[in-house]
Amino acid sequence: MNISIKILPKDQILAIIPLMMEYTENKVERTILEARFLEMVTQNYECAVMYDDDIMIGIAGMWFMTRHYSGKSMEPDHVYVANEYRRNGLGKRFFDWMHKYAKEKGCNSSELNTYVQNFPSHKFYYNEGYEIYGYHFYKTL
Repeated sequence: MNISIKILPKDQILAIIPLMMEYTENKVERTILEARFLEMVTQNYECAVMYDDDIMIGIAGMWFMTRHYSGKSMEPDHVYVANEYRRNGLGKRFFDWMHKYAKEKGCNSSELNTYVQNFPSHKFYYNEGYEIYGYHFYKTL
């Protein structure tokens, strides 16, 4: 494997849609994902991509914000590595890269959300040094 990670230029954001379709298990229509990502890149959002040579094998959205309780923060979002590349330490490599990138941008913390029943992710995030601070509530308007 010849792995590299970089920030995807905002004008190339739609290149992640095939992996996002896998990530969402096709539960969100392609046109909706495209519209949402085109809007997201106009906000405090950046997307890191992982390649094996020239094949995109992973994506990780990053939201940047300043929070009253923690200062400047990076929130990883929709982190995904293609199934055939899992269990090779690439998730850890992705997070190490994102944490370094966030520090370079002046962030002093990182926080994220994960689904309650996604037990493998809980173990992974604990191993990465994340702690549970609260609950994430959601309401459709």
